Amino acid sequence: MHGSENDTDQPHARFEVPEDGIARITLNRPERLGAYTPRMCTEILEALRTVRLDDAVRVLVLTGTGGGFCTGGDVSPDAGFDDHTGHQIGRARELREDSHAVVTALHKLDKPVVCAVNGVTVNGGLAFALSCDIRIVAASARLGDTSARAGLLPDEGGAWLFPRTMGYDKAFRMVALSEIYDAETARALGLATEVVADDDLEARTLEVARGLAAGAPLALRAAKLMMRRALDSTLESSLGDAQQAVLWVGPSADAQEGKAAFLEKRPPRFTGF
Repeated sequence: MHGSENDTDQPHARFEVPEDGIARITLNRPERLGAYTPRMCTEILEALRTVRLDDAVRVLVLTGTGGGFCTGGDVSPDAGFDDHTGHQIGRARELREDSHAVVTALHKLDKPVVCAVNGVTVNGGLAFALSCDIRIVAASARLGDTSARAGLLPDEGGAWLFPRTMGYDKAFRMVALSEIYDAETARALGLATEVVADDDLEARTLEVARGLAAGAPLALRAAKLMMRRALDSTLESSLGDAQQAVLWVGPSADAQEGKAAFLEKRPPRFTGF
């Protein structure tokens, strides 16, 4: 279905205007099981920039359409990637500007990101999902890495993300044997936060997203930054981050509102200030 109407007339990554503080990016290539293209990566990065700069956005939902969330890069000739045979510096630049940029931007975004995994999620697609904070996975979804099957590598962030998510031994086994797991096995391995029935994926995702959006934005953003940094820092460094975050969040109006609401036994009304 190369050159389809979907590819020419529709965005590869659909960005929806935030509602109630929740923005949504939908990988919009169901005919290719969500395989990414340079155009999709550009559209994701543009949407992530909007989310990062818009204080009205408190939570981001990332999902796909059809039977796949994302199966990695589209290897078809008309996907938009260049032929770098003999010119590996071009391939390195392409990785840096496309999939690597998306993984980095998702990982560094200082707002909660919920990934609704609607279908097949492998290779770079799994790296995209693992760059999110919470992964709600449809029961029919399949997750794994098959790059070695084609003589390729987990070069879209997987070599860093997979071991940190599931442990080195399990990550290496998945990559070396090109394993793909059902949703419950993926949950047991840490790749999925929770598994829900296919028909419940949208409702559960919105439930989680609304719960996050109702939280104190400054506290959630600071907590995410602290926990992300802690993955690669010592305990002492992490405690230093905590000291700085307390100085930032402690005097905020939201912190005062949270204390007042607790004492008055009412739901807090957080404003993000």
